[in-house]
Amino acid sequence: MSILFKYVAKLIEKASDLEASKIESMLEEPSNGFADVALPCFRLAKELKKAPAMIACELAEKITDPSLKSIAAVNGYLNLTFEPAFLARTLMDSARLDSDSIAEVNGMKGKTVLIEHTSINPNASPHIGRARNSLIGDSLVRVFKFLGWKTDVHYFVNDVGKQIAMLVYATRDRPNVEFNDLLQIYIDINEELKTRPEIEDEVFALLNRFESGDADTITAFKRIVSTCIKGQTAIFAQLGIFWDKFDYESRYIHEHITDKVLEKLKKSPKLFEAEDGRLVLDQHGEEIGIQDPMLVVTRSDKTSLYALRDICYTLDKAHSGADRDLLVLGEDQKVYFQQIAAAIRLLGSTPPEVVHYSFVLLPEGKMSTRAGNVVLLEDFMREAVQKADSALIERRGTSDPEKAKVVGYGAIKYSILRCGPEKNVLFDWENALNFNGDSSVYAQYNYARIQSVLEKADVDYSRPDYSLLLASEEVALIKEIARFEAVVLSVYEHLNPSILCNYVFGLTSKFSQFYTNHKILGIENRDLMVARLALISKTAEAIKNALYLLGIDTVNQL
Repeated sequence: MSILFKYVAKLIEKASDLEASKIESMLEEPSNGFADVALPCFRLAKELKKAPAMIACELAEKITDPSLKSIAAVNGYLNLTFEPAFLARTLMDSARLDSDSIAEVNGMKGKTVLIEHTSINPNASPHIGRARNSLIGDSLVRVFKFLGWKTDVHYFVNDVGKQIAMLVYATRDRPNVEFNDLLQIYIDINEELKTRPEIEDEVFALLNRFESGDADTITAFKRIVSTCIKGQTAIFAQLGIFWDKFDYESRYIHEHITDKVLEKLKKSPKLFEAEDGRLVLDQHGEEIGIQDPMLVVTRSDKTSLYALRDICYTLDKAHSGADRDLLVLGEDQKVYFQQIAAAIRLLGSTPPEVVHYSFVLLPEGKMSTRAGNVVLLEDFMREAVQKADSALIERRGTSDPEKAKVVGYGAIKYSILRCGPEKNVLFDWENALNFNGDSSVYAQYNYARIQSVLEKADVDYSRPDYSLLLASEEVALIKEIARFEAVVLSVYEHLNPSILCNYVFGLTSKFSQFYTNHKILGIENRDLMVARLALISKTAEAIKNALYLLGIDTVNQL
């Protein structure tokens, strides 16, 4: 709608002493459908020293233009409605749906964004709750790429810590350990620890040898971590999710980077030594959501804790040279991130922008790998494909495993991404695979329906006369198509992929309403048929691109 906003801003500038650029930033698209564009005059009241209702009335009297069907002042709003022919032609001719044109116009080409996401502990197969991190991160990567940014996607591998040491201990006599065995091994060793607490001493001894650089211990740790990372990334690869770089936590120990950063922290009076010998950052005075903010960075023997290694890693990212630095992180780590961010600022650097997300819950509560009450992502994916294939068999009578993957994986992604990151996800298979509701399969089905019509068309629709599209359903669909660019920019601005899901549902719903009420092929008015074919072709392009930005594929037949 930006083209209409510019047009209206110019009309208002001509009829007043107001600047078009200022007016354009104030314009709205009314959600009630009473007008195409509205100007709320309340923000002008102080400047013009008049009541908003009077400003709206005066502008309504002064503005004239043949493209306007009506102009009215209503309760301090100036409402403008355009002639349908002008609206259709203007919006369709100016709509930008492709990456190159949108990136060019918005001046983002060549910029670089570093995005860190996923970073699951390398101790087991990922569960569906943790996969939300990956789905949000991947969608943001796609949006930035679409807008012309160069993306640098990172995965922080937590290859140091008690969890990995426990797996190393539990597999010490097992030379061949498969990825799919790790979760049960991890659950079993946690159970054994309850009756044999002395195991913990041996686990910490392993950690000590690893951090001290013992070659055999490092090899044992690398074996477990490598097995797990390969298994995890293979699962995500099936979903089209990939990384450019894997950053290993242990590097900051073995290359003594933690020592160097610790020396810098020691120059601050905020770092002090506790009675037990641990080094602690006093973070009082920072905006941290706890009453007594203290960040412990070393053990009593001055060896680093995870927080110090995370500070080192976050500094590395801050100094990467990227124009933006993003991090996707669970909401359970909000306070911890605030502490890390405060430490980064203390060291004179800028912390990353963070996207916090809430959980995917089981009926009995939050998932826990340690307790074993998880739904593994790979099992969830397998079930999604099976259910999708069953739905396809019911509709078409035949099985299609490859198409079922597209539908099933799309159902998982859409159902999780359609919830704003700050909300919990309550996954429901019936809704996820609903061909007639707010789901990816509904969008995929409508996309396939359009492809079927276009394949049957025997006319050239490359030069349409959009001014022929005057029906209310046509105008509503045109407006939705024209919103695509603004929606992508809104996702970019708010770092929220759910905005795309809302758009996809609105777009496909409006197409369905148009398709139900209007014939496309075989109508007597050939020019109208051409215009409608061009309209649905643009609709398909918008659906496909929006789904792509969510990481969801389309199929031409469904």
